[in-house]
Amino acid sequence: MRYVSLDRVRGLKALQRSCSASSETLMSGCQASLLNDDGELRSRAMTVRNEADRLAQILGAAAKTNQYGDYLSLRCWCAQPPRYSPDLRAMKLLIPEVPDEIADPDQWLFLDTETTGLAGGSGTYAFLVGIAWWEGGGLEIEQFFMREYSEERSLLFALRERIREHPVLVTFNGKSFDWPLLETRYRMSRKISVPTPRAHLDFLHPARNLWRLRLGSVRLSELERHVLGWDRGADVLSDLIPRIYFDFVRGGPPETLVPVFHHNQMDLRGLATLSGRILSLLSDAENLGQDGLELFGVSRICEKRGENTRARKLYEKSIASVLPTETDRAARRSLARLAKREGDFSLACELWKDALGNSRHGYEAYEQLAIYHEHEARDPEQARQIVRQALEELRGAFQVGDITPGAYREIKARFDHRLARLDRKTRRPLLDVLAMPVQA
Repeated sequence: MRYVSLDRVRGLKALQRSCSASSETLMSGCQASLLNDDGELRSRAMTVRNEADRLAQILGAAAKTNQYGDYLSLRCWCAQPPRYSPDLRAMKLLIPEVPDEIADPDQWLFLDTETTGLAGGSGTYAFLVGIAWWEGGGLEIEQFFMREYSEERSLLFALRERIREHPVLVTFNGKSFDWPLLETRYRMSRKISVPTPRAHLDFLHPARNLWRLRLGSVRLSELERHVLGWDRGADVLSDLIPRIYFDFVRGGPPETLVPVFHHNQMDLRGLATLSGRILSLLSDAENLGQDGLELFGVSRICEKRGENTRARKLYEKSIASVLPTETDRAARRSLARLAKREGDFSLACELWKDALGNSRHGYEAYEQLAIYHEHEARDPEQARQIVRQALEELRGAFQVGDITPGAYREIKARFDHRLARLDRKTRRPLLDVLAMPVQA
């Protein structure tokens, strides 16, 4: 048997349409349930509508109507961040097959949602959809708000019209959460077809490559503070937003929703600013990057997209800066891999020799050196000596407890197999031994 939590049941009940306020034509059918013992209208349904109207007044929002009904719309313009125009090279690091015209920021639509749940699923609604686009040198922000469940279709239709005008979605974790949720809501509406964006740029993964090693968390508010250098101030916790909305649709005070609108606006502004920062680094990290970890992150993105020459230069620049020990090892390992791929075995061997030791990268370096001497330098005896050195290092680490038994067995088996093959290669053929002159 599947059990449903009490909070979820209450949340779904809160979304049920109030029969009092949406249409005067429903009043007669609902009147019996709305009258109390004294023949007066019950206050709850009227309160919901009154609070929705008061919310519009507080925000300066306006009720909008389309063929599917009403919804609340709030618009504002921000001079910051200013419009940013990326070059095509930076765009192709995010989407390799991107059409050239996608680099035109006038086609971008920044998108962020506030929802009735953080886990997604068919029972989750996007009650507030914030979008933004470049206009007049700054950022035009529009927020669509669903005052009750019956307004979902009109909200979705309004969003679809905006996507037609600006067909390139720009999000932060939107590929995993916001957009799949909205696609589900479009399908469940059974009336409005799912919009098809021309492209979808999501900046969560490049942000992880660039700043996760330094910050740990790559939440948008953390990136704003530590990367962009500005603080959004007091902000509502994301975990509280669904409950705030449910309280409102039950007739709670509209003032509690104001911070939610502000939070959504700040997310859009932060996304727009962060996208410019990321694209500028991807475009010109050689001149803009002063942080070794940022350079390392751009290097990884370039290598992933096959821009090996640029990745190698950026790895070298990141190593020349001050990197944490583990990151420095990873950068040197990646640089050695690229040098090997390009046939620069002098640099690769130098990096491998520096990395030798009791660590995952150290044993990998032993193995790479052995491979080089066996297959490139054609010196199986030297490769054999390197493997024996690795096994000696491994045994010593195991004896003092510096390596787990499982890792020890796995690495030892690999080197034992290589050593057996090298022993066969270095062993003289029997006929050569018999042909050797006998010394007196």
